Amino acid sequence: MSVSDPVADMLTKIRNAGMAKHEKVDIPTSKLKLEIVKILKTEGYIKNFKKVNQEGANTIRVFLKYDDLTSPVIHGIEKVSKPGRRVYTGYKGMPRVYNGYGILIVSTSMGVTTGKKAAEKKVGGEIICTVW
Repeated sequence: MSVSDPVADMLTKIRNAGMAKHEKVDIPTSKLKLEIVKILKTEGYIKNFKKVNQEGANTIRVFLKYDDLTSPVIHGIEKVSKPGRRVYTGYKGMPRVYNGYGILIVSTSMGVTTGKKAAEKKVGGEIICTVW
């Protein structure tokens, strides 16, 4: 079965694994997915990740993070820009997620970064997802 939006599929796998209290989740790899996972690690939403070669297919193994070993650190993760409706913004109109408690992941001309860093560099781009 082909997936029309692989990034949305990755976000859904992470969301579902967190709700089911799994320790880790495996995701098929791509450059964009790897950059998104790196941002999640840097911002403290996941414990760690590593690239794994499983039966000839490259995957990203994401280790989920929990607070008090009961609830996941990622309370919500939502895709903003979809294949049928791309969402772009300039650096002046960069939205805030939960009044600064969440992050925005943006694909800019300078690479994939958070909304705050994109606004500091004065570059806009496509809003990929929000995490809180």
